[in-house]
Amino acid sequence: MNADGTGQIDLTNNPASDRKPVWSPDGTKIAFYSLSDSNNEVYVMNADGSGQTNVTNNVADDSLPAWSPDGSKIAFFTFRDGNGEVYVMNADGSGQVNVTNNVANDFFPA
Repeated sequence: MNADGTGQIDLTNNPASDRKPVWSPDGTKIAFYSLSDSNNEVYVMNADGSGQTNVTNNVADDSLPAWSPDGSKIAFFTFRDGNGEVYVMNADGSGQVNVTNNVANDFFPA
């Protein structure tokens, strides 16, 4: 939408719960998480809503995406290791790595 609230557009247009959209640093992409599959997954789409791609694609809940300053990577929160961990991946979803890797729950990457 515009800064004054006009021109609102539904970019995801599905019945699922789509949450926490975050702009890429260059403003061309938006990352968000969605319950459109059987669990939360991180998606990336073009700023106009086209090209929606599930970039985490894992049976565990993945959420809370955060872009790196240069837009090449996305950090996200996941339960895939049995507790809350922060992972980092390339913006296309490849190269997913656990960067916290401890027994405590780690939340809200930024």
